[in-house]
Amino acid sequence: MEKDSNSKKMAYVTFLAGDGDYIKGVVGLAKGLRKVNSGYPLVVAVLPDVHADHRRILESQGCIFVEFRKMIYLDGDIQVFDNIDHLFDLPDGHFYAVMDCFCEKTWSHTPQYMIRYCQQSPEKVRWPTEIGSKPSLFFNAGMFVFEPSTSTYHDLINTLMVTPPTPFAEQDFLNIYFKDIYKPIPLVYNLVLAMLWRHPENVDLEQVKVVHYCAARSKPWRFTGEEDNMQREDVNMLVRKWWDIYNDLKCCM
Repeated sequence: MEKDSNSKKMAYVTFLAGDGDYIKGVVGLAKGLRKVNSGYPLVVAVLPDVHADHRRILESQGCIFVEFRKMIYLDGDIQVFDNIDHLFDLPDGHFYAVMDCFCEKTWSHTPQYMIRYCQQSPEKVRWPTEIGSKPSLFFNAGMFVFEPSTSTYHDLINTLMVTPPTPFAEQDFLNIYFKDIYKPIPLVYNLVLAMLWRHPENVDLEQVKVVHYCAARSKPWRFTGEEDNMQREDVNMLVRKWWDIYNDLKCCM
């Protein structure tokens, strides 16, 4: 389908640093977007320490470096299994992402984890008034829809300079910065693997469009299946689906 001049200023974006094996995740993501017939390119933001050979691999997969009006950020450990181009049509002026889950031990430093409170099942526990005001909705920063802005960039940097460090670094910071314009979108657009065993009642794998392999030891290119929850058939199925795309020669340029 022919895109108009405005839609051509939209793209997916991911990030790559160093010369480690995350290049496999980005290549897999590029192939996944191509396999679902996305009409938009993948922009890869790289640091100077990304090896020249890795840059050439990215370019061979159609990854580019230019400016756009609206973008969808995707972590390198994400795979897209269905077309999500329609998210570019969401109303402007908001920051869209999927609400996170506080049930894994990685959140053990938070009051949400301590009282078994989770946004995915808010009816199970009420927020105690003695803890203080209920926190703002918290999104997973592995996938989000946003509008790039030079002024926002400079304000982000200035705000970062005066913001104390937090356990979840950029995710905490982005949640603080964008809390007033954040709007949740369904978890089918960023299925964190832990949802499979923490909130299975909220998961319909037939409807899931984007999978986030961020659970401990779940990266497909490092997968051994020996860690907690990695023996699950649904996890193994999703890992196999990632490899099917990564190894699919038809997804190459």
